[in-house]
Amino acid sequence: MTPWWLPPLLAACSMFPAYTYAQLAPPAPAAVPAQALTPLVTSEPLTLAQALERASAGSFFLSAAARDIDIAEGEAIQAATRPNPEVGTSMEDTRQSSRITTAQIGLPIELGGKRAARMTAADASRDLARAQFNVARAQLRAEVIGAFFAILIAQERIRLSQASVDLASQGSRIAGRRVEAGKISPVEATKAGVEQANAELALAEGRAALQVARDGLVSLWGNAATAFGDVGGVLDDLPERPPVDALLQALADSPDVVASQRESDRLRAQVEVERTRRYPDVTFNVGARRNNELGLTQAVVGVSIPIPVFDRNQGNLYQALSRADQARDQQQVLAARLGFELRRASAALTVSRESANTLRTAILPAAQQAFDAATRGFEAGKFSFLEVLDSQRTLFQARARYLDQLASAYQAAATIDRILGR
Repeated sequence: MTPWWLPPLLAACSMFPAYTYAQLAPPAPAAVPAQALTPLVTSEPLTLAQALERASAGSFFLSAAARDIDIAEGEAIQAATRPNPEVGTSMEDTRQSSRITTAQIGLPIELGGKRAARMTAADASRDLARAQFNVARAQLRAEVIGAFFAILIAQERIRLSQASVDLASQGSRIAGRRVEAGKISPVEATKAGVEQANAELALAEGRAALQVARDGLVSLWGNAATAFGDVGGVLDDLPERPPVDALLQALADSPDVVASQRESDRLRAQVEVERTRRYPDVTFNVGARRNNELGLTQAVVGVSIPIPVFDRNQGNLYQALSRADQARDQQQVLAARLGFELRRASAALTVSRESANTLRTAILPAAQQAFDAATRGFEAGKFSFLEVLDSQRTLFQARARYLDQLASAYQAAATIDRILGR
């Protein structure tokens, strides 16, 4: 026998919109880098493209940013859900013969566009998560490029330091022979030994700096077990970027600027969410009442609505409006800061390129010629050993300065690319 209360409840349930599994099923997770990577051991020089690919595949920094997209997807699913119905029952009188039993279902109805506002805000959060992922990707790319060229420059420093050690050793041997022949003072031979020791110390420091640079690149890959040989590249191919005016025009498409705009959109959408919460929701109650004494089953219909006398969500709305205003101000601050950083990096790149070209084409050849002439003149007895040491020191300093300018140029180019997301 069908219970007396079942038909009215089924009729009430038919008033609800039907949900399908496709509406509630979560979307596929965002693509994230693999976390279990096999060690990369190769004797071939590592290229920049390989370093970038390795970072994109294994960086936990990038995978963490991708998780934010999944989080936003979950928020969007939850925002689309409707309030659950409520089922209730009550009984009057415990005696069977005179008992009155009531069963009813409550149907909450959202008013004021709450669900639509929630869904819009959730979509804005998802757009923000994607924009922040692009920021993380641009930052990771810039860090990998910077670490790669730091290794390349450290390798070149070691090569030049080794050449400096060889030159200093040669000068020390020549000074020793001249001392044995009685042509120079032993003090000059001691100075030559000091120059050799300084060159060897610079070589040791360069090797330590290379190891630090290599560790820095590996840390961006998310796999400490990864090993690789030397990195391959041409340092003399200095990076070029468009003029500063063109760079500033492209600033509007910067990942940071886009993410800031998405954050502002999200906060404006949140304002609408808080605005809709000023309107109270209505709950319709539908059910049936069974009077055993009279033998009657009667329909029960009711409605309830909160009266917004005290709480009209005014505080939350004011807070949301203030946050939206704050986001607009922060956009202006970010645009000014990025514009300054872009102009500074562009100027640094220009100066570094000019300095590196001058050093490569004029200063380094002249310093090398002066050192060669001083060495030949010293062997012929025309110059003192102090002049040889001075020309050698000038050559070493010019080489070190050239590498410093190369490092500055690549760092400035990486900064520009990070800001513009290239």
